[in-house]
Amino acid sequence: MTTILLLLLSVVIIVLLTAKLNVHPFLALLGAALFFGLLSGMDLNMIVQSINDGFGITLGKIGVVIVLGVIIGAFLEHSGGAYKLAEIILKIIGKNRVHEAMGLVGFVVSIPVFADSGFIILNPLNKSLSKRAGLSIVGTATALILGLMITHVLVPPTPGPIAAAGIIGADVGLVMLVGLVIGLLSLVVAVIYCKKMGARNYIDPNPDITEEEIQEKIKQAPSAIKSFLPILIPILLIVGKSLVEFNLVEGQAETAWMKLISFIGSPVIALIIGMLFAFLLPRKWDKTILSTTGWVGNALTDASNIILITGAGGIFGTILQNSGIATTLADTLATANLGIWLPFMLCAAIKTAQGSSTVALITTASIIAPLLLSMGFETEIDKALVVSAIGAGAMVVSHANDSGFWILTQFSGIDVKTGYRVYTLGTLIVGSFAALLVYVATFIV
Repeated sequence: MTTILLLLLSVVIIVLLTAKLNVHPFLALLGAALFFGLLSGMDLNMIVQSINDGFGITLGKIGVVIVLGVIIGAFLEHSGGAYKLAEIILKIIGKNRVHEAMGLVGFVVSIPVFADSGFIILNPLNKSLSKRAGLSIVGTATALILGLMITHVLVPPTPGPIAAAGIIGADVGLVMLVGLVIGLLSLVVAVIYCKKMGARNYIDPNPDITEEEIQEKIKQAPSAIKSFLPILIPILLIVGKSLVEFNLVEGQAETAWMKLISFIGSPVIALIIGMLFAFLLPRKWDKTILSTTGWVGNALTDASNIILITGAGGIFGTILQNSGIATTLADTLATANLGIWLPFMLCAAIKTAQGSSTVALITTASIIAPLLLSMGFETEIDKALVVSAIGAGAMVVSHANDSGFWILTQFSGIDVKTGYRVYTLGTLIVGSFAALLVYVATFIV
């Protein structure tokens, strides 16, 4: 109980420091991590190791991806390509359907692509769409990331759900089917929620540019197809890698073309290729574009802030993981007789405690697997529903110890307080609704 209270107090400290005292999130997260580690009685050497590992491992996974994504975004913005795309898409879907479009795009993209990478790739398009439609970035960005998160936790071949299915012994195809149905219904709730929250919380998607400047950029912009390639190519490459790995039979040797697809489909290489396509966007090439004072230099300055905050979020999450708080929560809930709500609540507790949805999925599945028979879950559909219940819990809740929280707030220019009020609450609502759907399904199938 003491560690849980310390966790809640740490979150309060982060919110107070960033929202009330205007302290940089990096310092707030680092301070909260040290506060929790020292007061929870962690070994001092473990605290130091957690700080180093949390920062290094988190940025080792996503640091270069952030840099490349920011560079692609800069070229799309400065060339006018992002606004050209936005103008065409708005003509097709209308200004009133941007939330639906971004939520659905995120939902589809995140089936093969990690949610964080998907958001970074799609962020320039979302910002330009929101700007042209006169919408708050709060609603559209949250719709995008919730769409990404829904399939990230519910639908294989994303690593978390597919690992959970393997541990539970569920049929992967059935898990995909159940996850898609529950996910699509949950997406409807997510979009309705994001529209309401966007209407209440207005933040300009790009306050540094006026409508007149946008119109001028559109006149000088490259073609829509050319503008779409830096976004589309990385997604297709990453999807290709996922399909190859998903269909690879255990023990089967990789052919040369499989190795090639796996290489170019890794997020870093895919985004490097996307960046090269972005270099083709300017109509007139100026040598200063790649300089420290040009488009790339300014983009890297923006990226440095995002990288530092994301890394600090990794420190906070790793401190929590190594403190054993997830084990404490798991031991407390594992003996409760809650039926299909048990895997949901257990995974939600672990997710909230340590931040990683994938870790929460795998940990919960490992705890629940030996209990399946005693809980009455014997059929294939029962097992698929258990995996979906675990996936729903893996959404609840995203906050300061989750890299996705900082990717959303920093890339979108949303302050921490609004991030908690909108995105953290959104993951609670959408994840709980998905769990409710699983509960209802147990009476139908």
